[in-house]
Amino acid sequence: MPTPPMEAPPAIELLGIDKSFGTVRAVKGVSLRIESGTITGIVGENGAGKSTLMSILYGLYHADAGEICIDGKTVRIEGPRDAIARGIGMVHQHFMLIDSFTVLENLVLGAEGGPLLAKGMAAARAELARLGRDYDLNVDPDRLVADLSVGEQQRVEILKVLFRGARILILDEPSAVLTPQETDRLFRILATLKERGVTIVLITHKLREIMAATDRVYVMRRGEIVAERRTTDTDPEALAELMVGRKVRLDLDKAEAHLGEVRLKVEHLSLVDSRGVRLLDDIGLELRAGEIVGIAGVTGNGQTELLQVLAGIRAPTGGSFSVCGRTVDRAHSCDPAEMRELGVAHVPEDRLRQGMVAAFRASETSILGHHHEPPFSRNYIMSNPEVSAHCAQLMELFDVRPRLPGLRSDSFSGGNQQKLVLAREMAHEPKVLLVGQPTRGVDIGAIEFIHRELVKSRDAGCAVLVVSVELDEILSLADRILVMFAGRIVGEVEQRRADERTLGLMMAGAGAG
Repeated sequence: MPTPPMEAPPAIELLGIDKSFGTVRAVKGVSLRIESGTITGIVGENGAGKSTLMSILYGLYHADAGEICIDGKTVRIEGPRDAIARGIGMVHQHFMLIDSFTVLENLVLGAEGGPLLAKGMAAARAELARLGRDYDLNVDPDRLVADLSVGEQQRVEILKVLFRGARILILDEPSAVLTPQETDRLFRILATLKERGVTIVLITHKLREIMAATDRVYVMRRGEIVAERRTTDTDPEALAELMVGRKVRLDLDKAEAHLGEVRLKVEHLSLVDSRGVRLLDDIGLELRAGEIVGIAGVTGNGQTELLQVLAGIRAPTGGSFSVCGRTVDRAHSCDPAEMRELGVAHVPEDRLRQGMVAAFRASETSILGHHHEPPFSRNYIMSNPEVSAHCAQLMELFDVRPRLPGLRSDSFSGGNQQKLVLAREMAHEPKVLLVGQPTRGVDIGAIEFIHRELVKSRDAGCAVLVVSVELDEILSLADRILVMFAGRIVGEVEQRRADERTLGLMMAGAGAG
């Protein structure tokens, strides 16, 4: 009787992986199995442990307990060099490329092929051409990385790990800085890699992408695996509930906008930096009471600078804008304190660097910018009981956890920090609310809450301007959508007429509306 064929061992098997940072147990006895030649998703809220788990597999962290098996053999991975030697590669969310080097130079960095550099470079060029043909990853080897699009830079990152012989590819939030078209191209590349036998692990918070790209998905919550599903047997709503531990509404229920007066009018606004680089170019827009206007665009196309100018952090070098009756131009600047007095609130894109002081107590963060006003301050002396009571009230209203006004601001999770900053800015019922990346690094449950609060503010008559790299967020929140590319507004679309393809083309500079 013939011997039945032996079952192939999994590409990755993790057994009882445990990892603590101080008193925080980030990964709790996690076991999972990933078959060769598959695409597996790992999802979970911030702090669920998914990135920590993959960092252990790649050797960035050492597990406190547990085993790692690659192709059925137990291995010890002391660092990324060990991981690479065992065929594991990782593409990080923030690319690790040198802008002033060519594609080829980035490819061989750290693997130059011995002292005869010319011979190594020639071999690398030939291998790069082969990888490009085999995996549809064609990139000009002689172009500078600084001249590549974000999507092309990501291809270079994937080529780097394949060049080093990776058979297991870990991608951490790979579409965070891509247009929809670049994301579609990435998923086609991943499908080709899978066909060639590469095993792929995809860490992402975008459930739609999990559904589109993966074969199986693991859900992590509070350091543990709480579910494993075949992707075809689940849906985004079920995954969101597993991630959070309760039902989550992924759709935003909002009524039609009731437009009021123009609160913000921007005309021919420009900004040139000290090097002569034009960061904003002839920007024009209007924002009315009772509406949310969303600005879409790939990071680095002027959205950050636009918010900084409108918030009074930077002065325009050309053009002007009028806000709540005050005109601001190069000769008549307006600082953030004056903007607050006019009724302009600002939630900055980087909450830790611009929205709070990490070492301050939450109670102090809750009044930043208003600390000199009564009842928080009398005769230049802060009234701690009043400040603490105010913070406790905001924490209750915005569900900030834990409800400890005396806790340091940097001791809260990213989502709770964001809710605290939003609560502070919205507490004074602003006439204009400028919000940068409202849910960056925020858990799916907190996203649901923040979106509802922004719609409430709109319905109360506030004029809301939202900048976000998340197209789903813009499409859900905005009544009108503007698209920025290379410092210009290249198109405007009504929300009901908008779709990802149209917006994605504009974001890449290939369309206008």
